[in-house]
Amino acid sequence: MSRLDLYTSVSEAAAAVVIRQYSTSFGLASGLLDAPVRRDIANIYALVRVADEVVDGVSEDAGLSREDAAQSLDELEAQTVQAFELGFSTNPIVHACATTARKVGFGRELTEPFFASMRADLTQTVHDDDSFERYVYGSAEVIGLMCLRVFLYGHDRTPQQHDQLERGARALGAAFQKVNFLRDLADDYETLGRSYFPHVDIAKFDEEQKLLILDDIDAELRISRASLPLLPRRSRRAVALAHCLFAELARRLRDTPADHILTARVSVPTAVKLRLAAASLAGRMPQA
Repeated sequence: MSRLDLYTSVSEAAAAVVIRQYSTSFGLASGLLDAPVRRDIANIYALVRVADEVVDGVSEDAGLSREDAAQSLDELEAQTVQAFELGFSTNPIVHACATTARKVGFGRELTEPFFASMRADLTQTVHDDDSFERYVYGSAEVIGLMCLRVFLYGHDRTPQQHDQLERGARALGAAFQKVNFLRDLADDYETLGRSYFPHVDIAKFDEEQKLLILDDIDAELRISRASLPLLPRRSRRAVALAHCLFAELARRLRDTPADHILTARVSVPTAVKLRLAAASLAGRMPQA
């Protein structure tokens, strides 16, 4: 093993720790992937998670000002751009992601919108329709597109199939993000001072607003589900599980009164997650 191979292996091991510690749902779903694909997904997730932590409170806990956090985010993006060009970074998490990006073929066309959305979290607390669309694209849809590049690496698809898969990846990323926004509605507002959904007044949040959001989420989940058969088999099982975990969370949010969403964090019980994972492992499309 060369010194670069050893460094890359250590960097990817660090990325794997990030996904295990920060996300039970994504960690559970990624466990169904073949080892090389699972490693690449973890490499992407780790960089995304680190950037998100910069803007969501860790930097503040460390005593950084908002300006210091913005500088840290700028430095992380600069490291990412350089690593994508050179294939090396002194930051192991950046190095791991760059290794994956250079292999499967994505670059600044996806990372620039992502970092722009992360930067918006430091300066923007309320969104209109246009800024919300840009934010969701950069913070979530591009992550779906990055993961799709990993899933399709070494697999041929027609241009029409590729277009449908991209629509599905973007829709699934958007649905994931909006489910999280809805679940964390009160905490985002009270702790971080943010209100993501346009035209939603947290103080007047009601069933009608909740159902409009969930109808939008369900529409995006239908788009993403329709593209699942086009994915490679092993990746399809993992994505189907992630899809079903968030569909189940959306269902539980629909069953939860609007005022309770503002006071309690809705989640999917571990036993239900394991049941869905078992169904997916057996090759069945899990049913929430």
